[in-house]
Amino acid sequence: MAKRKTPKVKDLRPEKITDQQLEKLQETVNNMNQLQLEIGSMEARKHDLLHGVAAARDGLRILQTEFEKDYNTFDVDIQTGTINYSENGEVNKED
Repeated sequence: MAKRKTPKVKDLRPEKITDQQLEKLQETVNNMNQLQLEIGSMEARKHDLLHGVAAARDGLRILQTEFEKDYNTFDVDIQTGTINYSENGEVNKED
């Protein structure tokens, strides 16, 4: 094989980005990671809150069952505690 007569051309493309670009890239990626971490924390909190709502709803159903048993209605004014019976003496179960 013959030797090359012309020297090999050096690749003139840069090997690295600038320090300023690297710093900006790292800052942006760190910011994205922090935001995603916060979203995960919020979703976990939301999950806990939804379980709390379900537990409160179950508690309300238990109270309604007790009121139904004791007063034949669970229609109660939550401000005053007044039991709301229908006008004709029948139980008002609309709520």
